[in-house]
Amino acid sequence: MGLGPVMLDVAGTVLTAEDIARLKHPLVGGVILFRRNYESVSQLAELTAQIRALRPVPLLIGVDHEGGRVQRFRDGFTPIPAMRELGRIWDSNSHRARQLAFQTGYVIAAELRGCGVDFSFTPVLDVDYGQSSVIGDRAFHRDPQAISELAHQLLLGLKQGGMHTVGKHFPGHGFVQADSHLEIPVDEREFVDIELCDLQPFKQMIYFGLTAIMPAHVIYPKVDHRPAGFSPVWLKKILRDTLGFEGCIFSDDLSMEGASVAGNVVQRASAALQAGCDMVVVCNKPESADALLTGLHWEMTPMSRARISHMRGAAHPVPMSKLHAGPQFLKALQDVASIGISSPELLLV
Repeated sequence: MGLGPVMLDVAGTVLTAEDIARLKHPLVGGVILFRRNYESVSQLAELTAQIRALRPVPLLIGVDHEGGRVQRFRDGFTPIPAMRELGRIWDSNSHRARQLAFQTGYVIAAELRGCGVDFSFTPVLDVDYGQSSVIGDRAFHRDPQAISELAHQLLLGLKQGGMHTVGKHFPGHGFVQADSHLEIPVDEREFVDIELCDLQPFKQMIYFGLTAIMPAHVIYPKVDHRPAGFSPVWLKKILRDTLGFEGCIFSDDLSMEGASVAGNVVQRASAALQAGCDMVVVCNKPESADALLTGLHWEMTPMSRARISHMRGAAHPVPMSKLHAGPQFLKALQDVASIGISSPELLLV
């Protein structure tokens, strides 16, 4: 049995009988973890090992571990600053900002891989227009070029640590104020305005080797009446055909209010998959997960299976208990700890 097109969450720090039954369903291909699933480094390693042991082809394990407000695992993990901090450093010292972005990506990946997590849903490629209630300091910068260069270095650091990358939220969530977790955001701009700014980091990161993309639950009515994650115009015509993206497309959480325009959970998943997503994500609603696994009928293409399988983390990661024995990792920790602390040359400005 291969990997299916659905990614689900689990209840707590150990798998319940209900979790196990869901994760053994042939439609399931991955698990997304949250703060409630974390107690300690050793517990997380045991949980991920338990998840991997459930299936002959192990399920993918992902997490939102960007840094700042969105870092699911904290006690025992390195505190990762919000990506905005790298953008602030960029304004005074772009060379140092690039170096720190690389080291940040390396620390994120090395620690997560050391506990059995395959990938983090990062980097955020949204442009910071200073008005989004949900993006805010999760974005690197206002300048698309700065975003691209910092995200590229983060990508290289993640790769060094054995992890792939998921750029989000295509084609850009930074312009709208509404939070798609709670509302249905609408971005009234013309396509050309989005193309000249918001699409640029995605375009450049695709060139740099971005492995996966997550579209936004945002409607861009000048392009399509459907949110981007349910839009074949955005996913097939623009992302695949125009931008040439060949990697995996994950839906954003289908339990979010921004996804409600597509109907019930089965209708949402079907619409996202038909639009071009390879894997759909459903979180925090066990009853919705059960309804989805009962009602969804979807035949995966060999290409989708290959894209999903490609998201697996590098083999033979260094366990967390041994990471601190390596000078490369210790140097990276020192560098990450310096982010947000004014360096002497910055104090002179």
